[in-house]
Formats: sequence, C-alpha cells, structure tokens
Amino acid sequence: ARVQAGDALPLPIRHTNLIFSALFAASLAYLMRRWREKIRSSTPLHVVGLTEIFAICGLVASLIYLLSFFGIAFVQSVVSNSDDEDEDFLIASAQPQPKPAPAPAPAQCALLQSAGPAPEVMPEGDEEIVADVVAGKIPSYVLETRLGDCRRAAGIRRESLRRITGREINGLPLDGFDYASILGQCCEMPVGYVQLPVGVVGPLLLDGRRLYVPMATTEGCLVASTNRGCKAIAESGGASSVVFRDGMSRAPVARFPTARRAAELMRFLENPDNFDTLSVVFSRSTRFGRLQGVKCALAGRNLYMRFTCSTGDAMGMNMISKGVQHVLDYLEEDFPDMDVVSISGNFCSDKKSAAVNWIEGRGKSVVCEAIIREEVVEKVLKTNVQSLVELNVIKNLAGSAVAGALGGFNAHASNIVSAIFIATGQDPAQNVESSQCITMLEAVNGGRDLHISVTMPSIEVGTVGGGTQLASQSACLDLLGVKGANRESPGSNARLLATVVAGAVLAGELSLISAQAAGHLVQSHMKYNRSRKDMSNAAAC
Repeated sequence: ARVQAGDALPLPIRHTNLIFSALFAASLAYLMRRWREKIRSSTPLHVVGLTEIFAICGLVASLIYLLSFFGIAFVQSVVSNSDDEDEDFLIASAQPQPKPAPAPAPAQCALLQSAGPAPEVMPEGDEEIVADVVAGKIPSYVLETRLGDCRRAAGIRRESLRRITGREINGLPLDGFDYASILGQCCEMPVGYVQLPVGVVGPLLLDGRRLYVPMATTEGCLVASTNRGCKAIAESGGASSVVFRDGMSRAPVARFPTARRAAELMRFLENPDNFDTLSVVFSRSTRFGRLQGVKCALAGRNLYMRFTCSTGDAMGMNMISKGVQHVLDYLEEDFPDMDVVSISGNFCSDKKSAAVNWIEGRGKSVVCEAIIREEVVEKVLKTNVQSLVELNVIKNLAGSAVAGALGGFNAHASNIVSAIFIATGQDPAQNVESSQCITMLEAVNGGRDLHISVTMPSIEVGTVGGGTQLASQSACLDLLGVKGANRESPGSNARLLATVVAGAVLAGELSLISAQAAGHLVQSHMKYNRSRKDMSNAAAC
C-alpha cells in the first residue's frame, strides 16, 4: 500500500527509503559472495570477520526499516485474518460483559475515541489529502494505515467521494461508530454506516426458556406478526426444538489427468479406514474444528470433495478452510498429479440455494415444533385449525412444488432469518441456505388442536467471529444469552442461537399463515407498512 502511494511521499522519506534499500541490497550481495567463498573453501559459516559483522548489522537494520515502512498494511491484514474464530474460544461467556475489544489496528487508531464530530470545513492538512485522493495520487484504501486515525480516514474518504461524484450523502451518518472495530475484518473503505431499527419479539417460550429475540428490519408488520406468533406459542405451553445435525462444509475441487485417477482419490477419501489419518491432519490447523466426514462427487476428471466438520461456537468458514488446506497438502504427497483448482468448488454449497444443503445439511440442522390449543387459534390467531391445515397444504406444499421451489416450502422463513442475522452479526448472505425450511401443520387431539413444525436443515450461525463482535450486534447476542464462546460446553451458544432462529421462524410462520387464512394480511400491511409522511423533501442517500 505504501509503494502504491509512493508518489505522494515527502522527498526526505523517499531519500531515506533509497538509502536503506541500497544498504539492504549491498549487504545481502556481500554476504552471499562471502558465504559462497566459505562453502567452496570448507570454512565454517559461523566464523565471521569485522566486515561481515557490519554487513549483517546493515542487513538486519535495513530489513527492519523496510518492513516497518512498507509492510504495515500487509502485516496488519495477515494478523487480522489469522485471528479467526479459533481465538475467540479463549473468551468465557460467563465473564462480565465488557465493551467489545477493537479489531487489530495500528496503535494510533486509539485516537478515534477522542476524535470529535467532523467539522464542516476540512482542516488544512486534510484538504491536501482529499485533493490527493481525488487526483488519484493516494489510494483510498491506504488512508487508515497512513493516517493512523480510522475516524479521520473515513471522513476524508467520504469528502473525496462527495467531490468525485458531486452527490451529497448527508443522510448517511458518519459519527457515532467505532471504525477501528471493523478495520481488517468487517468492512473496507468505510464512509459511514447504515441505521436499521431493531425490534424485539417475545417472550418466545422455547425449551423452557423465556427469550426476547432482536430483529433488525425495515418491513412493517414483521415484528408485530412474529410477536403474535410468540404469544400464541407461549399461551399454548411453549415450543421445543432439537439440533439433529451440526457441521460446516467446505468442498474444494481438484482436476486430474484422467477420470480414473480422480476416482482413485475419491475411493481413498471415502474409505473408512483412512478417516482417522485425515482427521489428525485436519486437526493440526485448529483446536476446535473436528472432521466429521468426506463426501465426493465426480464430474469427468474433476473431483469435488465435500468436507464436513464441527466448529464449536464459530460459524466456521475460516476454520474449516484451513483444515481442508492441510488435508490437500497432505494428499498431494501421494497424488502429485492432483491440480487443486479452487478451495471452494460450489459443492459446499455456500450462499447459494442447493439441494445438497437441503439433503445433507450445512451448519445447524434444526426442527422446532409446538402444539397450539384450539382456543388460542381462535382467540389469538383469529382463525381455526382446519383452515390453517388446508392453507398450508395448498400454499406452502403444493404451491411451492408448482413453483419448483428448492427448500422454499414455507410462508416467509427468510424474513425472520434475515432480521435475526442482521441484528446478531451473522453473514446476511448466508440467509440464502439458512432460510431453507419446510413448514408442516397437522390437526391433532381429535382435530381440535394444531401441531406446527418447521424443519431447517442448514442454519449457519456463530456467536464468535465476524460481525458478532461489533457493539450493537454483541448487545443483541447478549440479550439472548449467547454472546461469545461457551468454554464449559463449546458449541452450545451457537446451537442455542440456531434454535432461537428456528423458534422465531415457527412463530412467524404461524402468524402469517393465520393472517392469510383469516384474510387479514392486506389490511395489516395497509395499516402498518405504508408511510403517510411526505418524504419528497427528505434527505436521501
């Protein structure tokens, strides 16, 4: 990053860089020549003279300077990427809840805490930097590293964007956010942050717990409707859930000279006798990830290897990717003709709707159920059991089949999943597979009561890593009692969060299907989801 911005460096710094670069090259060349002479004359390398000592000192000093100047951004990114979910398991969730620690960042980013609101007029020094960014002399992405002040970098980038595009973004807040907390891990080149309202539904009576579930959404009626479902469940005695599968997947793809060779590796990987060896190799990269199995698929001479592993309280993509890379390195010793095309071959399948996730599961596979009493159906949901059962068959089952749905045999599971994901710092894109759900309704107890269940085979959540450490998202996790890692029972926090997602989906499905059966859907949205305010003069971003 410093090299790319070199044109903007002051002249004395450029001269210093040239001096240390020349010293490094000269010292290295001299030492290489001397060591070659010693090897030829069988002289021990550790026997050095005064000139060699000076050369070694010059080499070390110049190397330290060049790394400190040119390598800050690189080292910072390496440190940030290496501190993945494994490290978060060292934090006990039972400890007093402190404010989330800032992400790895230059020490100067502590100045962010004391930086006041951005002035209307840019300081003289910032004006010069803005002009250089607009002119292309300074890349926008190096501002945090060069300035050492994350809030200031965001303000300069924002002003540069305004001048380049000629568009005001006054409606996008800048102040009031800890930009150091996202540096190197959540979002690059920030210019502000988006505000989303967070509602809460509950109590959701699930597995004997009374839970209040945060939902970040801009859709009117969603929180109110889900809350009505929670009320119906609570007045009927609560819901129960079970996590029947728990494993994240990563599927690299490798190409071989022939399909026969690809099949040989497939047989090796799927042979139970080789699993223990693969498991040991996989575990070298992680303290918490444990290999569960490997399932392969062939397409010509391309082999797709779907590794599945447990990931504790982390969602686990980084964890499993590192473990898979270790296994691939090990396999190349016996299969040197293997050409690894990609660490992800889409057989995983991540952030895409795929039958493999619907059948095999990915992340947490959860089923949640409840029996809603007849009087609750009539009093709270304003309908009857028979109408609900009939509508579910015609709409969620038959209607989805007519549409050719893949995992979409539900009313609006993705609505609730997305809202909880955003509120709790999950990856919003994984809503795609996490929202796969089949909703089942049956009349029980002689047709008087309603049995409702949702089966969700691929809920991908974690309580450590990623966006879970940000202040707002961390607070939402704390509200649910699943913040951070659980040292006594690794993985239990993430599993509990998955059941909360399924329980909230159960409530949302129950309420929406009831509204449609009773013909109340349009009236509710006309009342709660249509703004009557004149927004024509409001600031827009």
